[in-house]
Amino acid sequence: MKYRAEVDGLRALAVVPVLLFHAGFPAFHGGYLGVDVFFVISGYLITAIIANGLDAGDFSIKRFYQRRARRILPALWIVLLASMIAAWFLLSGRDVRNFVQSLVAIRAFASNFLFYIEDDYFGQASELKPLLHTWSLAVEEQFYIFFPLGMMLVWKFARSALMKVLVISFLAGLGLSWWLAEQDANLAFFMLPARA
Repeated sequence: MKYRAEVDGLRALAVVPVLLFHAGFPAFHGGYLGVDVFFVISGYLITAIIANGLDAGDFSIKRFYQRRARRILPALWIVLLASMIAAWFLLSGRDVRNFVQSLVAIRAFASNFLFYIEDDYFGQASELKPLLHTWSLAVEEQFYIFFPLGMMLVWKFARSALMKVLVISFLAGLGLSWWLAEQDANLAFFMLPARA
């Protein structure tokens, strides 16, 4: 898939309301929805990359994961290093222990599970969790594990039904997300099934 500058521009626009929400601007109290926009854009790109590779007959799951790692891991390591330095000087006691737990969870791309168990994303204690934002990266990585494998299976055994499978999956996910938002908003917020 060739580079799409307009898609990168949309990603940048999706991040702006999230940053303004976290900066405390009242007009952006729902700015965290930019994460959802970012997920939609990523889902579109990943689907196109996989479909184009499958259509050309040269899709490689190994190459797919290598590209994801090259794109995500360098920036992640820089953020983790900067956060560790800041945590050394700014955190103490229980906050250090929680920080170390989040470092371990991030390495397993499971920080969304940890933060779901610990507390509400919008709670007071969340301000003392410098790596809380990595929940979305964990969701994205979990998506990268399951979605390509699912697409490969559908492509191999029911290629003509691919669009139907994607539409049904989308509608089921949307319904699950809507239902979960009423039952357990944190679960809907942090977990892959409601985000996919």
